[in-house]
Amino acid sequence: MYLKKFDVVNITRNSKVKSTSLTATEDAITLFVNDAKLASIMATPDMLRELAVGYLVCEGVVGDPSDILDVRLGENLNVYASIKANDRLELWHELHSSGCIGVGWESYDDVHVISDAKFTVNSIVDSLVNLNSDIYDKTRGVHSASLIGQDGNLVAKAIDVGRHNAVDKVIGGAILNGIDLHNVFLLSTGRQSAGMVLKAARIGIPMIVSKTAPIASGIEAAQRVGITLVCFAHEGGLSVYSHPERVV
Repeated sequence: MYLKKFDVVNITRNSKVKSTSLTATEDAITLFVNDAKLASIMATPDMLRELAVGYLVCEGVVGDPSDILDVRLGENLNVYASIKANDRLELWHELHSSGCIGVGWESYDDVHVISDAKFTVNSIVDSLVNLNSDIYDKTRGVHSASLIGQDGNLVAKAIDVGRHNAVDKVIGGAILNGIDLHNVFLLSTGRQSAGMVLKAARIGIPMIVSKTAPIASGIEAAQRVGITLVCFAHEGGLSVYSHPERVV
């Protein structure tokens, strides 16, 4: 993980103390698709192939991971992807902030998750430990995303300054490693908007778990696309906002 140290003055009502602070970094990652610029993504500059694959799938640029023919890293944080020609590819340039990216989910009526997977409350609660990271403890400035199996064990994990990027990276890594995503759930530190829900839905992940709050658009999207949305998860319990039949 990329960190920088800065001088800081910690101030209370009664004192001023000079100190140092570790801070997470981000850079502009430029993604090219079929030799044309698609997006500039502000992200932690690691796991770039995973980020590119996850972005292409989770943002609906490709309809299936098999449509991605090749992904290679270039100079100056450029990533080059080759994909099969398809009607989904509309070239656009958007600067992703580390925070919120709006996605209009109403236009994606073809997205629907069908899964018989079940997850126990114990496996969900026990998995929450995977939200922790040394980098967060040092900076308080990163998000994490993990994939958890039905047994509650960690399948994959990614960390990034942006919650969307962390999801793209962990899903992209799973795709590159041939992991079946239809029987895992996505564990996220971030708020669950429609954009976050759609990322999981486009690859067939049946459930999202977050320790934080949902947004109204996220609940409505989860209800519509067939995802179980679990929020406010903590040691004492959790709240299920859609398709509760998967939690047993």
